[in-house]
Amino acid sequence: MSQKEEGPARGARPEDDRTEGRRTKSVKVSLTLAAVFVVVVGVVLAIAWFGNDGDEPTAGPAADPTGQVSAPGTGGAESRLVRADSHRLSEAKNGNVTFVEFLDFECEACGLAYPVVEQLREEYAGDVTFVARYYPIASHFNGERAARAVEAAAQQGRFEQMYQQMFETQEQWGGQRVPADDTFRGFAEDLGLDMAAWDKAYQNPATLDRVKEDAADGKALGVQGTPTFFVNGKKLTPRVWDDLGDAIDAALAR
Repeated sequence: MSQKEEGPARGARPEDDRTEGRRTKSVKVSLTLAAVFVVVVGVVLAIAWFGNDGDEPTAGPAADPTGQVSAPGTGGAESRLVRADSHRLSEAKNGNVTFVEFLDFECEACGLAYPVVEQLREEYAGDVTFVARYYPIASHFNGERAARAVEAAAQQGRFEQMYQQMFETQEQWGGQRVPADDTFRGFAEDLGLDMAAWDKAYQNPATLDRVKEDAADGKALGVQGTPTFFVNGKKLTPRVWDDLGDAIDAALAR
């Protein structure tokens, strides 16, 4: 992502009602924080995440410097961008446009992106499929725990609710160097989950493996930090949050 603090100048152009609404409602926050985060963590921390147990991901396709990978339904990197078991927050009626985010629940930039993505989900409901994929960063003490907690909830059909809970409470548990296991268990209780099943899933190595599979796919696709976004296979380099909606609009117009 660019390190420049301001987005590109916008020329005058026609806007439909939906775009105008987004321009009005959008949180015009610069992606500087996200850019700085990506640069700081970079490849080193992504590698460190896998290096914790010496388990490097299976070699995937080389990252395209343009950020372009095959879109869903076109082959190539399709299986790495969106898998059959990838978590879909919402689905399009025709499936023509897919928005994918690789995220870390403890990442502050992801926390900033969360309300923007929620707004986009509301705005493009029925037109765009939104997919969330795990990419916990090694320097985030509870990032992997949070991903396991969400995945354990997903096994009871409550991915979206736990995903939302993590971001809406991030300031309470993020940035701490003490395990947040009890906090996350409390979230599961609040959702009314089967706690015996959640506890078992949270501690099950297969749950961590599921998280690492997402992260391995991200690494193969050129993800170097969080949040990283793709629209129809193209890795985005947004400079302001509005760029995400612009990318979706462009994909819908094709």
